[in-house]
Amino acid sequence: MTSYFSSFISLLAFVSYALYSEKVTATETVTIGQEPRALYQRDEYLKELLQQALTAANYSAQLKTVIVHPHQQRALITLDGDGVDLYWSMTSPERETLAIAIKVPLFKGYIGKRALVTKQESLSRFSTVSTQEQLKGFTAIQGHDWPDTKILAHNGLSVRPFANYQAMFNIVLTGRADYFPRSFIEVSSELKEKSNEGLVIVPNLYISYPSAFYYFVSKRKPELAKSLAEGLAIMQQNGNFEQLFAQYFAEDLKALPFDTANTVEIKLENPYFAH
Repeated sequence: MTSYFSSFISLLAFVSYALYSEKVTATETVTIGQEPRALYQRDEYLKELLQQALTAANYSAQLKTVIVHPHQQRALITLDGDGVDLYWSMTSPERETLAIAIKVPLFKGYIGKRALVTKQESLSRFSTVSTQEQLKGFTAIQGHDWPDTKILAHNGLSVRPFANYQAMFNIVLTGRADYFPRSFIEVSSELKEKSNEGLVIVPNLYISYPSAFYYFVSKRKPELAKSLAEGLAIMQQNGNFEQLFAQYFAEDLKALPFDTANTVEIKLENPYFAH
């Protein structure tokens, strides 16, 4: 009887340990919504930052990417369903009602600093532009559901909304728009992909407005949101956030055609961002 009892206790201990170990080592799958477009280094950065932040918060997760609707607003709406847990996007008041916004500026404000992409033949047209009023004589192209479109329009700039992101570059090349504002952390990798198409950055001129790019987490996943916020805070404190950002973007930022002494910054208002 004693031997049987001892064996039974041992079995219970083994089962309890196995269950505990499974609980401790269980890895959750976090599904990330990805637009159907070419991937750039900014996407790699956001994914690596996400993984490091979750690891810092001791949140064991396996990242899985699924293709979502190319329109950002509709992609955020999918976070209400069962298929997507997380999406990254520029913020707006409306977007922050659709999901849990993790209010850490992932691109450190550079998402609101916009280089003007134009075709090589049009560069001379921008050479005398130094004011917002002068820029009103040019037409920009932007995504029809992007917060940027509303920001440009609010500031009186001419902007043409369009649905197809990839086609926007071609619209500039064909002269149906004069320029395509792209953030400092996006523009270099985008133009590398289109290196033979005659697109260039207007030197010594850019527009800027307050804005931020956030992780958005499904309201179904409050624990994921909490852990992600904690992990990002840890990375900011220990310097890993800054180090990873520099690893991905320091070289490209330094290479932008902006001479500190001669560059004109046209500052715009953004009434759609609380800061």
